Amino acid sequence: MKKDEVPQDKSNLESANFKELCYAVDENGEYTTVNSSGWDPKTIALNQAIEDINQRVEDAKKRVLNHQTSPIEYYMEFHKMDLPILASYVSMWKCRVKRHFKPKVFEKLSKNILQKYADTFDISIEQLKNIEGHGN
Repeated sequence: MKKDEVPQDKSNLESANFKELCYAVDENGEYTTVNSSGWDPKTIALNQAIEDINQRVEDAKKRVLNHQTSPIEYYMEFHKMDLPILASYVSMWKCRVKRHFKPKVFEKLSKNILQKYADTFDISIEQLKNIEGHGN
């Protein structure tokens, strides 16, 4: 893309007074950096991704409040993690972490295991156990 063709569409970057650094070809055919305020297709894709993440968080919260899953799944979604990432953070097998999503299993977890999750999510054990009011 040529330097003068770098998109300058309206985006969240512009409203926050930020610019994105892009590479473009200058008049001499050399690569150079150019600031862009946004590009509509990218903005649409990012907004859709954010909406999807927010929906996953909301769905997980409803499942916790309906006692269908544990707060661990909610906080995993809230922190934009997936099962393999969370398992690596708490140094446990994925199947073990997934088992901790079961409310009955979660209720019996030791303080040490709860603390691992709380530390990972940067919250207290009490906050881990009670998600009501979180994320509102």
